[in-house]
Amino acid sequence: MARVYVEAHGCAASYSDSEMISGILSGAGHTLTRDRDESDIGVLVTCSVKDVTANRMIHRIKTMGDKPLVVAGCMPKAEQKTIKRFAGNASMMGPDSIGRTLDVINDTLQGRRRTELSEDKSDKLTLPRVRINQAISIIQIATGCMSDCSFCQTKLAKGDISSHRVGDIVRQVRHDIRDGCREVWLSSTDNGCYGLDIGTDLPTLIDAIVQIDGDFMIRVGMMNPMYMPRIRDSLLKSYESEKVYKFLHIPVQSGSDDTLVGMRRGHTARTFRGMVERFRHRFPESTVSTDVIVGFPTESDGDFADTVSLIQDTRPDMVNVSRYAARPGTKAALMPQIDTDTVRQRSRALHEVTTEISLESNERWIGWQGDVLFAETSSAGVRGRNMAYRPIHVHGAKLYSHQSVLVKAATEHGLSGLLV
Repeated sequence: MARVYVEAHGCAASYSDSEMISGILSGAGHTLTRDRDESDIGVLVTCSVKDVTANRMIHRIKTMGDKPLVVAGCMPKAEQKTIKRFAGNASMMGPDSIGRTLDVINDTLQGRRRTELSEDKSDKLTLPRVRINQAISIIQIATGCMSDCSFCQTKLAKGDISSHRVGDIVRQVRHDIRDGCREVWLSSTDNGCYGLDIGTDLPTLIDAIVQIDGDFMIRVGMMNPMYMPRIRDSLLKSYESEKVYKFLHIPVQSGSDDTLVGMRRGHTARTFRGMVERFRHRFPESTVSTDVIVGFPTESDGDFADTVSLIQDTRPDMVNVSRYAARPGTKAALMPQIDTDTVRQRSRALHEVTTEISLESNERWIGWQGDVLFAETSSAGVRGRNMAYRPIHVHGAKLYSHQSVLVKAATEHGLSGLLV
């Protein structure tokens, strides 16, 4: 048996994949180690959605290539040639091939490079796992998506949507709650289109999960705006449950309809604006998060100005600003690109706007008092989340507990408070 080091990057689904890989290896008798220097083999679960992330993955591949290595996650399917270039002996395993983990590991340990990128027959919901956080259950409700965004490489890696059945997901959540989990993260490439392939939808799933007995909270992951009109009213109704964090992650990507057409997003800025308005009207104490790409090939100065205006008008509490960079295999990579100085300037300008909005948003919570679930640790200590999924650091808080907190201070990144 081998000592295996597993490292994950990217979205919640990537971390979920790493938990499954760890569970399969542990169940087979291999030893998991947190120290790469002590390992016999490494597994790197990758993300390649952004250029900066892909560069970080390349650095890790080169660093970890001094020992037998398995590169897993999205990058093997989207950028197989890149992996071969920097780690010619590394084995590769796609996000839908985790059921073949043991075969890939055993061959790699014996010096045979193995590539498994096709879909296997295993059900991800039932695979064993070793949780990164014992209090958090990361549930992949689907893989793939229904979109065709011109900038995105994820579709190349994960393909079309394949949703798990509501009953199967509920059984897994019930198991995890009985196993001590206090938070349930519903994750996929795009939660908004969950169930379209099997005749159901996200609100139906949420309504079923909140019926499970137990003390737990649900964090609903990213939902693209193009699917919101179809489920908007029922989704808002589902969010009324006390078990659902009042947290909406809806990536608009641009405030310009012309740019959104070039991105092949399938929605308008008005779609995003309408959903945000309705969500905040129903849940005044809430958190809205969005993503924005600046410097897309077709983005003019006027288009960028539209994005800034949309963010200033809607004032999302959290904004992830990304500089566009061409990703191999995508349609946008074939377009004439904007010069990097312009992209950098736009990024800085928007970042200044979003930082001010985030600080203003968090400062409104000073003086708030209420229940906080502490299920995370960070460099600053124990971190909890209130019903709006706002991060709150409290000195002396007990991990894996509910405690009453008074918010005393805020930064653009989060809140801090006292136990009361």
